[in-house]
Amino acid sequence: MNADSNSLVNQYLLATPSIQDPLFASSLVYMCEHSNEGSMGMVINHLSEQNLGDILQQLEIDCDDPEILQVPVFIGGPVKLQQGFVLHEDYPDWDRSMQVDDNLYLTSSKDILQAIAHKRGPERYLVLLGFSGWSANQLEQELQDNAWLTAKSSNDITFNANIDDKWQMAFDTLGFHLDKLSPHTGNA
Repeated sequence: MNADSNSLVNQYLLATPSIQDPLFASSLVYMCEHSNEGSMGMVINHLSEQNLGDILQQLEIDCDDPEILQVPVFIGGPVKLQQGFVLHEDYPDWDRSMQVDDNLYLTSSKDILQAIAHKRGPERYLVLLGFSGWSANQLEQELQDNAWLTAKSSNDITFNANIDDKWQMAFDTLGFHLDKLSPHTGNA
């Protein structure tokens, strides 16, 4: 967890209309790390073609709950798409977890998926494949170029079941209308 007041940890990045890259267009990114060495976040509103049942089957984890099997899986970003993560509340001591905020964790170990499959996992969670990463100063340059807006995060938005509404919900917290954004970037 990063306590730096300039840190973007536990905040959202909202892709502006200037982002044309289909991997990030209309993305809502939850920031997990942000330092002088680089940044890491999870896109929390782009679905993969898989559901949790597919992932559990690949990992040979038994689950017979149809609701759990249909849980959507998100594309966290283009980096290491073969690596899975669970962004979740509650922390009963998973093997590889990182605390992002007071009650929000990022776990990359199989034990949390086993617990979820057997209804012993966290109540609110997102399963993600891959992550979004920026090298040192890359994200700062993209922010200066107006590619991203930043907003305070909310677990109610992060875990909202209306996936298509998440970006707009986060944007609405900023207090201005989208049509006020200039399609052009620049510095005076």
